[in-house]
Amino acid sequence: MTRSLAGRRRADATALPAWIKPQLTKLVDQAPDGPEWSNELKFDGYRMHARLDGGAVRLLTRTGLDWTRKYWAIAAAVEALPAQQAYLDGELCGVRPDGTTSFNLIQNASDSGNSDAVVFFLFDLLHLDGEAIHALPLRNRKERLRALLSGAGSPLQRSPDRPGAGLLRPRLRPESGGDRLERVDAPYAPGNRGLWLKVKCLNREEFVVVGWMDPEGSRPWLGALLLAYFDPDNRLIYAGRAGTGIDHADLNGCGAAFSRWPFPKCPSTSRRRATAGSVRR
Repeated sequence: MTRSLAGRRRADATALPAWIKPQLTKLVDQAPDGPEWSNELKFDGYRMHARLDGGAVRLLTRTGLDWTRKYWAIAAAVEALPAQQAYLDGELCGVRPDGTTSFNLIQNASDSGNSDAVVFFLFDLLHLDGEAIHALPLRNRKERLRALLSGAGSPLQRSPDRPGAGLLRPRLRPESGGDRLERVDAPYAPGNRGLWLKVKCLNREEFVVVGWMDPEGSRPWLGALLLAYFDPDNRLIYAGRAGTGIDHADLNGCGAAFSRWPFPKCPSTSRRRATAGSVRR
């Protein structure tokens, strides 16, 4: 006896995976050229997967940890999507009023339950209503994602992308993670580094924090950082002072945790100009 259409659909349905290892990005110095690439802004936040199965939602980290309870508002928004099953890939970000991202906002939202500043930027769709679509070309997965999110609003946002060569650099801010370049004709490859590339927004260099200065003016607790680097002979060379990039609210939150360090003696006459953290050359 011939099976019914509904029966064939049930038989052809693919089980929703419990967790998929994320596809990763490879850092490169220069963006590739050609129509086979698409680019988008790489947000600075937590890589996150969202798994929707019949109204049950799990938010999974890049190592498979379940963070659903930490970000219940995001989970509720995923539950409201017009699908019975879905598996989505994206970046969970804390967004300031000026549009820049902040790790502190993500952590504070988790600790306090205040999720107003948290946005889930979605850039891939791997499974939808019984259909495994991870093997489709990225351009097709993006189309399916766009349709799924067409009626969704904050805190779910589709990560905007632009087809073709060239960077999004004119609208990049130093606080962003740079550009992500993706092969539009490629399937999703868990754990792969190479089908997705990233280009940093700034040239950077790592320095060792060896101390800090007393604050000046109205700034509380902490002044400039004192930085150093190791030369080829493994000597620690003083590089100069740099701003911390920490705002007043965060400094007041840290408060008494800061102690005062003396200004280090410079073991070399060589100098480098520096800014905070990973430092612009």
